[in-house]
Amino acid sequence: MYKRRLFTPGPTPIPEHVMLKMAEPIIHHRSPEFNEILTRVNENLKYLFQTAQPVLTLTSSGTGGVESTFVSLFSPEDTIIAVNGGKFGERWVKMPRTLGLNVIEIKVEWGKAPTREQIEKALRENPTAKAIYLTHSETSTGTATDVKSLAKIIRNNSTALVCVDGITAIGAHELRFDEWGIDVCVTGSQKGLMIPPGLAFVALSQRAIAAMETSKLPKFYFDLRKALKSYKKNDTPWTPAVSLIIAVDAALQMIRTEGIENIWRRHERMAHAVRAGAAAMGLKIFSDSPSYAVTPVWVPDNVEWKQFNKILKNTYGITVAGGQDDYSGKIFRISHLGYYDELDIVTAVAAIERTLFDCGWKFDIGAGVRAVQEYFTGGK
Repeated sequence: MYKRRLFTPGPTPIPEHVMLKMAEPIIHHRSPEFNEILTRVNENLKYLFQTAQPVLTLTSSGTGGVESTFVSLFSPEDTIIAVNGGKFGERWVKMPRTLGLNVIEIKVEWGKAPTREQIEKALRENPTAKAIYLTHSETSTGTATDVKSLAKIIRNNSTALVCVDGITAIGAHELRFDEWGIDVCVTGSQKGLMIPPGLAFVALSQRAIAAMETSKLPKFYFDLRKALKSYKKNDTPWTPAVSLIIAVDAALQMIRTEGIENIWRRHERMAHAVRAGAAAMGLKIFSDSPSYAVTPVWVPDNVEWKQFNKILKNTYGITVAGGQDDYSGKIFRISHLGYYDELDIVTAVAAIERTLFDCGWKFDIGAGVRAVQEYFTGGK
């Protein structure tokens, strides 16, 4: 017998008392009881995003949340700039093109973050761009973008909206929506919010809200004007995922109790500990700008990914994420996003050590766990 443990960057583990809240009898979504819950959720989402602006809750995946911003803020043939540095950045190029927008693509090598020079060049060459889409933490590559610095550059050099995919960043990386001058930020429920998939959250600046008034792209379910109108009454335009909103209410109260700055520091420490453990095992980190949400590492040359993954999952009960596209079978991704603590990281690294040993990888068994423990106890 073994205990199953999830170390994937979505879905992430769910706290036990949050799961129990979802098991309670369902309530009606047009009732004072639900209105009270949604009112509290709306306020606590502002805390999560560090904003005084509205944060809308949509019943959809994070991808649906991003699509809602494209259809609600822009008109056919508007020019937007999108950074493509991974599987999800690629999606923010393909999706708006499908919707009829003129997309200027900034192509970035997987594992690298966009540079100041790339952003400035795109703005110079496309002065009429209505927005720039950045991915704060690219899940497929475990790569973080310096959104704070790039948002400042965009604001200083254009009138383009600063739009951020924060789907695996919110709750792991520092993000201050108002202070940094961000106009749009989207996250999903199954990441740092520690509940099952099914909700998207969209924060909107006043500039973004103004852009919604002139948007001419077709929309209905994903019309953020309707969502905002309902939001002002602590309501939803459509039937919401009631149980998930009850769950996120509980999860957000956990976040308020721990404190968002403490959560950011916890994720930073866990990320550094994973990297220390990987290095001690002789593994190489994939990204040049590593995320605090997920750490991808190269599969050793003499280790076969399918065998490694099978042993890790079936013998030691640990599920990690594999690589995508050209990196399938070449990297694996260890999540430390959401409901994890230091001993969870020790467990994950210990299981990876055992699996590498079983696969014939030559290293000092125990070195990874020792490095993690030394990091956590060293006050770093």
